[in-house]
Amino acid sequence: MFSLRALPALLAAALLFSTASARAQSAPTPLEDNRTITLGYIDIAYELGGIIDPTLQPGGTSNARPNWFTFAPHASQAGGKGMYSAALARNFIAAARLQPSLSLTNALDRLGLSGVLRGQLQDLSLQLIAQGLSTDAAAALSVMTSALNVGALADVRTLLATASRLGALYASAPGLSPLDKTEVIVVTLERTLHEGNLAIFNDIGGSARLYLDWRAAATGPITPARVLAEFTLVGAFNTEAQTAYTYALAHAEDSPRPNRMDLIFPGLHWKSLLVAAFAVYEEARLAPTPARRDALIAMGTNFVAWREQLDQAQPVFTPAGSPTDEVSRAGVLQALTPLLMTDFGTVRWKYADYAYAQPDRDGNPLTSPPSEYSWADFLDRWNGILFAFDASYARPSELWVMPEPLTDPLG
Repeated sequence: MFSLRALPALLAAALLFSTASARAQSAPTPLEDNRTITLGYIDIAYELGGIIDPTLQPGGTSNARPNWFTFAPHASQAGGKGMYSAALARNFIAAARLQPSLSLTNALDRLGLSGVLRGQLQDLSLQLIAQGLSTDAAAALSVMTSALNVGALADVRTLLATASRLGALYASAPGLSPLDKTEVIVVTLERTLHEGNLAIFNDIGGSARLYLDWRAAATGPITPARVLAEFTLVGAFNTEAQTAYTYALAHAEDSPRPNRMDLIFPGLHWKSLLVAAFAVYEEARLAPTPARRDALIAMGTNFVAWREQLDQAQPVFTPAGSPTDEVSRAGVLQALTPLLMTDFGTVRWKYADYAYAQPDRDGNPLTSPPSEYSWADFLDRWNGILFAFDASYARPSELWVMPEPLTDPLG
């Protein structure tokens, strides 16, 4: 399992593999963008969290239910770890072009891998080699997964499914050499994570910053009614926001919590849910009891998450047309779905835990439940996210253990 503290040798290997050319005046790298985004989310989380719970201080914790922006820094950090592993894979490929590894053992040594992680990635590499990949191609694809829950590969069914899907992506990849084809897969993952990170932050994070700036400049008491009447976002309709807000107040304490916005609000412009969410969060601030406050926070968070996943993430994960220098983004995400993991502070969420908790989809004992889902499928992703929310709601203060934003070691 990936740990920045546990892999100093892997970092050293990445630095060794990096080229010596300077990147003066160049655009930010994906990891540099990710650091900016994670820091931005942390600022918003404390500012908005302090509105909902006035006892929350910067750097402190709250026992109020976490809102979407409390989750966001952790989700961004998880994406950053994926980009970090992709960068390691790309730089290993660059080194292997100059000097191919003599064996799989040599390749894993060059990556600085040791302990349990080495054993897990070795198993995946061996399965990929059995499918015809070269040693270095197999090692590169394996290290690409090192930020994920590679412990899920202990289920041999998941191991075989993951290797089979990565092998199919390799076969479909453009390129003349094994390393060319492998690099296409790695770059596809890196772009997908980077573009998703940017799209969500620009839309959701940007809307939050506009809201907080509007709120700071407003005079007089801020009420949900004022939010719905005075705060606007491009692409949102305040009459729709009012409809969603009214529904949230009436159904916040329903069990199960309403979450299929397409069925509840057919035809709604999903950006209107952001305006509604800010009004609902203001209502939570005024709630008469902690239970009512927490129920409202969860409704507002579902509103934001729906907009995030349907309008921002989905077009990145399943674009209308795939670039000719990529493999299927949906295929990459499906291959990695059983391994997905996010640390929400000290609350660890694994997609495999969600999958194993569901009824077996195909009834086939030869397929593992996590391999029956795909992160590229909206409802597979949405229900996994709701599972993560519910697990975190039981331990609210732990989400305020904010991540240390990543620094690009190759920048």
